[in-house]
Amino acid sequence: MIFVESEFAPLRTVVLAESEFGMPKVQREEDLKFLTPEARTDLHTKTGMDYGDAYPEKQQAWIKERDAFKTVLLEHGVEVLRPRRLTAAEKKAGGDDGYANFFSRDPFFTVGNLVIEGSMRLLHRRMEVLPVRDIMLERVYPETCTYVAAPRAEVAAANDVTLGPGPFIEGGDVLVLDKHIFVGSSGLASNALGARWLEKLLQPYGYTLEIVPLQPDILHLDCALGLIKDGLMVVCEAAFKDGIPEKLRSWDRIDVTYKETTNLATNGLPLSPEVYVTDPVFRHIGDQIASRGVKVEYVDFQITRSLGGSFRCSTQPLLRKS
Repeated sequence: MIFVESEFAPLRTVVLAESEFGMPKVQREEDLKFLTPEARTDLHTKTGMDYGDAYPEKQQAWIKERDAFKTVLLEHGVEVLRPRRLTAAEKKAGGDDGYANFFSRDPFFTVGNLVIEGSMRLLHRRMEVLPVRDIMLERVYPETCTYVAAPRAEVAAANDVTLGPGPFIEGGDVLVLDKHIFVGSSGLASNALGARWLEKLLQPYGYTLEIVPLQPDILHLDCALGLIKDGLMVVCEAAFKDGIPEKLRSWDRIDVTYKETTNLATNGLPLSPEVYVTDPVFRHIGDQIASRGVKVEYVDFQITRSLGGSFRCSTQPLLRKS
């Protein structure tokens, strides 16, 4: 079965990301905003290299982080699927733009029983959906569900810092709350045209879409907001241009600072309304979540977070249903 009911409905089946990153040879400021300042400095000295070749010890630590997270998922009865690794031809096709196979949240996403391939803004991520296609063949094609891809983004001029009109729509910007869909827009990932396309797709199925404007250095909506269970969220209000969405303003909230949100404090993952996973560096946040009756599991995700994502970014559910 393919169905995602909400961000916190019990997680049954999930795609957990691989750990591959080819660093762009030609670096634009927009390509680096998703990294921590330390990783951004490192990247300037390792242009055009595979992350594992440049940092073999960090690569092994990164793999161990994902494996530790997988263990927690399995312990809670979650079926874990993994993308294949990139082929040599796919890596070569990335050219100077580099390549990515490291955050499964963004290149595709699931809303209800619709599986949607997104349209990525950053050039090194535009083929990131390819390693997931085997999972689509094995798990999505046989099911009674809709499987569709967003329009390919238009080709932009080399000096266009926006990378053109898109459309761009990325899973990190898409939060599901039953029939209400929030789509973040900061200028770094999804844009208005991508949201318009998604709204056109979803409206016949009874969904309402709300665009949520974000500050220009917030990559995705899930970097500013996490829905933990019905009525409870972790949030950085300063990350929103127009404030927290009206639909969520009455919810109990655990506030995080702007610095914490840029370190992925809101990017934990609910496994159900009763269980939530986050990094031990955010234990003070986890303690507040636990005080609301939610069991908190901790996994060290330091390397993953340095590359611009955390637990939600590293996963894409195929089945979340009460």
